[in-house]
Amino acid sequence: MSAFESPPAPPSNSIPGSTAGAAAPGGGMTAIVIPARYGSVRFPGKPLARQTGKYLIQHVVEQASKAKRAQRVVVATDDHRIFEAVRSFGGHAVMTSDSHHSGTDRIAEVMRRPEYEGVGIVVNVQGDEPDIDPGVIDGVIGALEDSAGVGPGIAIPGLENSRVEMATAAAPFAAEKDVLNPNLVKVVVDQRHCALYFSRAVVPFDRDRSGLTLGGDLKAYRRHLGIYAYRREALLKLAGTPMCELERIEKLEQLRALFLGMKIFVQMAAAAPHGVDTPEDYAAFVKRYGKLATNEH
Repeated sequence: MSAFESPPAPPSNSIPGSTAGAAAPGGGMTAIVIPARYGSVRFPGKPLARQTGKYLIQHVVEQASKAKRAQRVVVATDDHRIFEAVRSFGGHAVMTSDSHHSGTDRIAEVMRRPEYEGVGIVVNVQGDEPDIDPGVIDGVIGALEDSAGVGPGIAIPGLENSRVEMATAAAPFAAEKDVLNPNLVKVVVDQRHCALYFSRAVVPFDRDRSGLTLGGDLKAYRRHLGIYAYRREALLKLAGTPMCELERIEKLEQLRALFLGMKIFVQMAAAAPHGVDTPEDYAAFVKRYGKLATNEH
């Protein structure tokens, strides 16, 4: 097979992008869709960075493919260079419109295609997360499987009779300076671990400390991780709804879901993965990857 030749066609009872995972009983297929675009202000061409010998997008696809609850992994892109790169390593890519304003819109376009009608749960994994934990992916999928009664899923006390429409993840903050960083989003949850609010501000606000310092107590703060699992109908509803005022102010698309009254379960992870936003972040990833490869040999 040449570098840019399509991989072999999947079986007729499958859809593009198959992996080894088994579908949840009665729940339809689960697909992981990775939005990837070439343009980036801080790191143009990021998905095609290849200092490890693999494209950055390939590292993300390989990690996502380790999730046990998903049956499909698809890259959604508007750039032919990324499309061809994904096909060159045997991955599945879909060309989408270049007019989308968010990854959610790009994923929704993929899900509207006839070949993806059998997908019941869709997971949005960011294309710049080469260290994404497959267990976190399985956790957000499991939350939707459990609340739909198609389990095994995961146990969600208090949500036995509720239908969670979305799931995401959060992790503890490692340092006070990170809590104060508006680029790291905070999430506040209720007793059932459903999201009450997401913000770039320090929430909850500690009145007794005037919000100026946290005094080293970080337990009340959760760092939101940019992974989402959606029920198909919730994704399409979200993508078809105009931006709300809260979303416009905070520049956080998940606030649109809360505005619409959707339940978003927040799965806790042990730690936040190292994302790649800048060339410096990528250099750090290359260094970690090199050490890991050395240790494995």
